[in-house]
Amino acid sequence: MSTILDVEIDGVKLFKPKVFGDGRGAFFEAFRASWINADRQRWVQWNVSKSAGNVVRGLHFHKLQTDYWLVTSGKIQVALVDLRAKSPTFRTAICLILDAADPTGLLIPPGVVHGYKILEEATVMYLVDVEYTGKDEYGVRWNDPALKLPASWYDGPTPTLSNRDAAAPLLADLKERPGE
Repeated sequence: MSTILDVEIDGVKLFKPKVFGDGRGAFFEAFRASWINADRQRWVQWNVSKSAGNVVRGLHFHKLQTDYWLVTSGKIQVALVDLRAKSPTFRTAICLILDAADPTGLLIPPGVVHGYKILEEATVMYLVDVEYTGKDEYGVRWNDPALKLPASWYDGPTPTLSNRDAAAPLLADLKERPGE
């Protein structure tokens, strides 16, 4: 069983599983299709990302793909910005902390910019409902002030980025936008 929580961005959800623990350790259900609209979702790929501290992965968005994330070790700060022009939460920008010590699933619908900063060396497992081809992944510069993310996202030393993420365009320069 999991408690499902809405956040400030329409369609983004947090899943707080019930954790069963005893002297051997702990058990929880990380994901159930029935927690989400199982009629629409067909999860087709499972990814694992391991990162050292002070790494930023993203920011990215997809026009088609939904992501479901779970941090299995460490701690991350997630950045989310709604770029869906027809969404009631268009341009809402938030940050969340996901910590393996407090298991929480995160559902990210298409059109929501997402990425994460590693606060403690971390492993993130994520399910997606579209197989990766590279054709449905668009980048936005991680530190673009036009995103209006909370100040905590921009704090700290300059992070380690992939070449692709470092070269991502500013929001104003995007050639592709969700819903177009």
